[in-house]
Amino acid sequence: MFAASNQLLWSMIGLLLTMGGTFLEAYGTTLPWNWSQQGIKTFSLGVSYQIGAVLLVGCLGGKNAGGLSQIAYLVMGLTLLPVFAEGGGMGYVKLSQFGYLLGFIPGAWICGYFAFKARPRIETLAFSCLCGLFTVHICGIAYLMISYLFPWRVGENLPLIQAILKYSWLSLPGQLVVVCAVTIVAYVLRHIMFY
Repeated sequence: MFAASNQLLWSMIGLLLTMGGTFLEAYGTTLPWNWSQQGIKTFSLGVSYQIGAVLLVGCLGGKNAGGLSQIAYLVMGLTLLPVFAEGGGMGYVKLSQFGYLLGFIPGAWICGYFAFKARPRIETLAFSCLCGLFTVHICGIAYLMISYLFPWRVGENLPLIQAILKYSWLSLPGQLVVVCAVTIVAYVLRHIMFY
């Protein structure tokens, strides 16, 4: 599909986008048909663009570039570089939400796999992004469940259901809006770049 140099380039781009997206909060606006009455108002979606970067590199660079960029992101974060939302270091492994970061690797890979299975259409790119997003959440929930069975977990002492609500359910609406944006950006860029 892609030459090794292209995959390496997309991996680097994906790594930089993920690092930047971690610290960039996602905002929405009021609906355009309400702008004349209410003006343009912005509101927080409650999520960052991190998941958008993970999925975008899969849509544009393919499965290998997507997976490689997220492996590099995790390695950087676990070796004390402050690229995670709350810093970095090996202690992150003990946090309940670390499973979601682990899920970035298969999430980006699956998104990239499906993004290049068919011609780049809005619906195929949206499907690939949704598959990647749900993979991240499945990995995160599985890690949460395992962390509740074994005593390595540190930090908050929420019941399992509340932890799942906090890390998956409450962030899902904002992440779905980001997925819509990623789908449109990926569609436009894939057509501009003719692949």
